[in-house]
Amino acid sequence: MAGVNKVILIGNLGKDPDILVFDGIKKATFSLATNESYKNKDGHKVEQTEWHNIVCWNNIAENAEKVLKKGMQIYLEGKIRSRQWDDKEGNKKYFVDIIADTFTVLSKSNNPQNDTNRINNAEINLSSIINELPEGDDLGDLPF
Repeated sequence: MAGVNKVILIGNLGKDPDILVFDGIKKATFSLATNESYKNKDGHKVEQTEWHNIVCWNNIAENAEKVLKKGMQIYLEGKIRSRQWDDKEGNKKYFVDIIADTFTVLSKSNNPQNDTNRINNAEINLSSIINELPEGDDLGDLPF
């Protein structure tokens, strides 16, 4: 039986995605902070933040570049990839990335102008779809 390598995170972007292109292949990287809180043995609330290194490739990187901004909250699914190497002194170094399979924006950006532009683009796309409906397709007879 094959193993499962699946990560689900809800968190906030620590920075705008960094975009790199290698031989026409787009890569986006950004940090994602997840927060959890619990009560310690004294009953005091303790908040803990974990920072995750996110890597997006190809179409997902393209989408990340277009819509993601620092501070946005997203839902992300992906998989864990670990790397190791020896530094100049010969010490082993380990690094863990989350390779994004998909993400969904849960919050608006900190810049209302960006949200307005996104809404306007969506309205333009919807208008073009409605204009392409075949003639005689009367939507007025829908029961809702």
